[in-house]
Amino acid sequence: MQKIVPFLWFKDQAEEAANFYVSIFKNSRMESMMYYGPAGPGPEGSVMAVNFQLEGQDFIALNTNPDQSFTPTISFFVKCQNQEEVDELWEKLLPGGEEMGPGWIRDQFEMVWQIVPIQLWEYLNDPDPERVQRVMAAMLQMNKLDLEKLKEAYEGG
Repeated sequence: MQKIVPFLWFKDQAEEAANFYVSIFKNSRMESMMYYGPAGPGPEGSVMAVNFQLEGQDFIALNTNPDQSFTPTISFFVKCQNQEEVDELWEKLLPGGEEMGPGWIRDQFEMVWQIVPIQLWEYLNDPDPERVQRVMAAMLQMNKLDLEKLKEAYEGG
């Protein structure tokens, strides 16, 4: 049993959002749904909450307060193994959303994601500050991260 579970508030799209995310990430599944009863506060029989997993991580999505929205102060950081995974997730999460800067996307449900190749951390943790600055400068010119261009900057090219 996972001790800490992200609990996400949606205006009225919890089921739609959970299905969307489960369709994108491998090793993911819908777990269960809870429905509002006569006491509300949502319409009786409508979806109240959805339990789902993405890559083995538990999540709960709740249909609740329409005045709340997601902000970039909380985001989901996705460690990608290679450029192909970056490209695939970027293309699937972006429609209906927006690019927010280096590696960041706000999806159609306003959830904020960071789609990052794991190699970037190696580059940014290099003991050579000049290498780190070259990678940072290259990264800041991108929306979707390009591993080949980051590698070129790392190697001084």
